[in-house]
Amino acid sequence: MRLRSSSRRSARPEEQVQESVTDVPIRTDPISIAHSFRRFWPLTRGDRRWIILICLFAIVAAIAETVTILLFAKLTDSALQTGSVSAFWKPAGQWLAVAALGAAVGYLGSSLAAWTAERFVLRLRARVFSHLQTLPPHFFQRNRRGDLVERLTGDVEAIEQLVVSGIVGVASSLFSTIFFAAAALWLRWDLALATFVLVPLFFAATRAFTGRLRAVSRRGRAADGAITAVVEETLVNVVLTQAYNRQQDEEKRLLDKARKRFKAAVSGARLAALYAEVVQVLETLCILTIIGLGAWEIAEGRMTLGQLLAFAAFVGYLYPPVRALGQLGLTATAATAAAERLLEILDTRPTVTDPADTVPTPVRTRAFGRVEAEHVSFRYPGNSEPVLRDLSFAANPGELLVITGPSGAGKSTLASLLLRFYDPDTGSVRLDGESVDTLPLTHLRRNITLLPQDTLVLHDTIEENIGCGSATATHAEVVEAAHAADADGFIRTLPDGYGTVISPGTARLSGGQLQRIAIARAMLRDAPVLILDEPTTGLDAMAAQRILGPLRRLAEGRTTIVITHDLALAADADRILVLDEGRLVESGTHTQLLGRSGLYATLFAAHPSPRDGIARPPASPSGVPWQ
Repeated sequence: MRLRSSSRRSARPEEQVQESVTDVPIRTDPISIAHSFRRFWPLTRGDRRWIILICLFAIVAAIAETVTILLFAKLTDSALQTGSVSAFWKPAGQWLAVAALGAAVGYLGSSLAAWTAERFVLRLRARVFSHLQTLPPHFFQRNRRGDLVERLTGDVEAIEQLVVSGIVGVASSLFSTIFFAAAALWLRWDLALATFVLVPLFFAATRAFTGRLRAVSRRGRAADGAITAVVEETLVNVVLTQAYNRQQDEEKRLLDKARKRFKAAVSGARLAALYAEVVQVLETLCILTIIGLGAWEIAEGRMTLGQLLAFAAFVGYLYPPVRALGQLGLTATAATAAAERLLEILDTRPTVTDPADTVPTPVRTRAFGRVEAEHVSFRYPGNSEPVLRDLSFAANPGELLVITGPSGAGKSTLASLLLRFYDPDTGSVRLDGESVDTLPLTHLRRNITLLPQDTLVLHDTIEENIGCGSATATHAEVVEAAHAADADGFIRTLPDGYGTVISPGTARLSGGQLQRIAIARAMLRDAPVLILDEPTTGLDAMAAQRILGPLRRLAEGRTTIVITHDLALAADADRILVLDEGRLVESGTHTQLLGRSGLYATLFAAHPSPRDGIARPPASPSGVPWQ
């Protein structure tokens, strides 16, 4: 039988946000290396003195290498060509001393460069991760988690190759080129100029490969993210995969992404190999030119063998840093693909921010808990149809307010507005009479506890999962909260008790047990406003009945807003709001709304339940009400 959808049904938030793309910058043209560098260079603040020192080390190392070549020429002419052993020791000792100095400086520079590079990676990763946590929920519904993980790992490291390692590499190669070229000019300026004519060929070769490598790198970075996303999605949904025999389908999905990664990797490797071989041929051409000219100069008596060997060494040492400069250009080009992906995150603006003139949060006291919405209308970014339309209500401290209605009526959107994941398009949401957009986000969210529809746990011990509700919680307070949430009993039966490690999707605990851990966390948080979003979803009748007592204790004395389609939770509510297509269509108590024979009565008749309301907890197995 095929189900028909109602024409009155509004799109669910998770469906609406799939179309929401206006808050993320869409790049049609690739960004330049200079632009990428400018955007990420500020993150080197605090390490720039070390970068300068590393460059100085590179200069000293280049000077040491230049001096060793000159000493080699002296050794050749004074000792090797004449066969004098006595003339060997002085230049040999000087050569050894300079080589030792160069080695020490090279080691210090390399060690400091690695330390500085990792500090930059640490700082950039923290910056991107911190910004991600300010973005609205629909950003994460629209972007695959695995791809975001890849941006925080591989893309961040690619940016480091552009900014820190790139500067060090350029400094090392540039100064080596300058010193070797200067030494070659000092030995024989005319011969050096003849060989320098071929240098532009290296840069022409680099330019020819840049555009193609940029496109290949962009495809490779995207493919890396897609592979990570497929693996992450498959592991999270492994039960679905196995239950529906989708193993081969998932393997095909991964293989499809892997093929794209394979093609990009092979293309990149071929381009790099072709570039290296082209440069090798150019270097060979230069060396042969030098040897040919040098042989003619020796035959004419204008050059010694030592000078020729030194000159050939300088030119031979000159081309590798020139080639390295070209290779750094290709590396920087490849890094722009990573920069584009990271800037898509960093350029996405949060939907809400703290007001500029906010009062420091320590000055603010605990809220009383009066929640109001006045003429609130809201639509998700990028959608034309509003989710909420001219909604007004108030909830007082100690009051139990149930919000219900058909799927897609806008119930869960209210939680997002109260916690200020979004701001309403019109109207205002207030806490204790103050509009929430005038309050610091930390203060607002410290005073509101949310139990979302999906029970959220960390990959950590049960004690840490409960204790994260309060930054100052002691073990005794954690146990007290667990006892109040009816969780202490089953926790103590676990092998490691409160030290038992659980994780998202854990099979150690049932859904009801995980929910009671979440309730204990909320009790420990002790906020004056409590929002329960579908607290019984996914629980069987007995498990749902079992959590009513802990929920009642959690709700006691707080402003409690229950968002639910389970009308058994509404029986003893102080007030019930019924939403339909984002509008408030009914308001009253359970008895009053049933007597009106409206939408609430229709919903109640369609989903009868034997359970009591949240305010009337069930008896324990011993017949005594839960305490």
